[in-house]
Amino acid sequence: MQIDFHHGVTYTVARVAGFAHRDAETVAYCAQYVDDATNAGAIRFDNGAMYSRISSAHKMLDYRNFEKLANHFVWIPFHFLPGNGGMEPGENPDGSFVEKIICRPNSYVAQDMVRTCIEDRNTLYGLHRLGITMHVYADTWAHQGFAGVVHNVNNIRALDDNDRPDAGFWGKLKDFFGDSFDESAGKFVGDSLPLGHGAALSYPDRPYLKWNYEDSHGNIVRRDNTKDFSEAANEMCKAMQRYRVGNPGANVPGLPVNDRDKITNLLGSIKDEDGHDRHRKWLRAISNGDFSFPPVKLEYKAKGVGSWKHQTLGTRKIIDKKSDIFPYAPSFLSSDWKLFHDAIQAHRLTVIRDILPLYGICAA
Repeated sequence: MQIDFHHGVTYTVARVAGFAHRDAETVAYCAQYVDDATNAGAIRFDNGAMYSRISSAHKMLDYRNFEKLANHFVWIPFHFLPGNGGMEPGENPDGSFVEKIICRPNSYVAQDMVRTCIEDRNTLYGLHRLGITMHVYADTWAHQGFAGVVHNVNNIRALDDNDRPDAGFWGKLKDFFGDSFDESAGKFVGDSLPLGHGAALSYPDRPYLKWNYEDSHGNIVRRDNTKDFSEAANEMCKAMQRYRVGNPGANVPGLPVNDRDKITNLLGSIKDEDGHDRHRKWLRAISNGDFSFPPVKLEYKAKGVGSWKHQTLGTRKIIDKKSDIFPYAPSFLSSDWKLFHDAIQAHRLTVIRDILPLYGICAA
């Protein structure tokens, strides 16, 4: 999914779930920032203090995408949550180990992830972790059928791309891979893009698309993103309603009919190729009062002036240097930027150490 869903839809769903503007804004910012937190390593301050953070994303053509350890540290816990074949703990899908780590929508693994987030809601970074959890939870619908590792299970062909929405992307791939890249019809796109849904380009992330492909086993898979994304929004609403009452097993209603219909309609009718263009239309709908909560002006800045990072560290840089020294203020400890980074470390540790082993999955 892209910024239109992870920020715009997440904010909308959070408000409908009962969160006030400030808390919903925090949840939505964190849900999107998972895709934008690409820097890692120690932050050094002018008073000698230090803070260590991890990244929750790599850029699509970043060479780190093809390092196996990076796959396990980033793509598995944050973008391609293993689904264990949709089975419960102690059960195993047919086939090899890789079948266990293919992402599945609303899997038992995903539900356990949501449950632990709700159980830990009273931490200082509780809301920030909820936003991160909602990002990963939503992606189980978008990224279903693909795995966050370099493996031929991600190989697909016969991609239904009559409209070629990613035509400009092929040029970037040719520049990156050189003459070895072959986009000719009938070739397995995954031979060049074996990680996650790289072979499917951005098809899984565009809410308005209906598309088909042949998977690595020769099965024809038919996808209706609008239907899947609408279901994801409804389940996210239930998760956030349960978070608010502090009970992961609470019986909650999900999205009201009018709001769900409006969300589904926008998911299917906003067809701009660029996710940022779609995002602007979601922000306009929010500011116009198109939903059951009062209108509000919402913004998102990942880097630069106005971003959480700028507010906390005073930097406008996109990429940090190891030699950078930042001014320290006591407010750092309670800043949104620091709490987000606390939360992604807690999330990754919980998923890798506590949840996946219940399903017989060892990932870094």
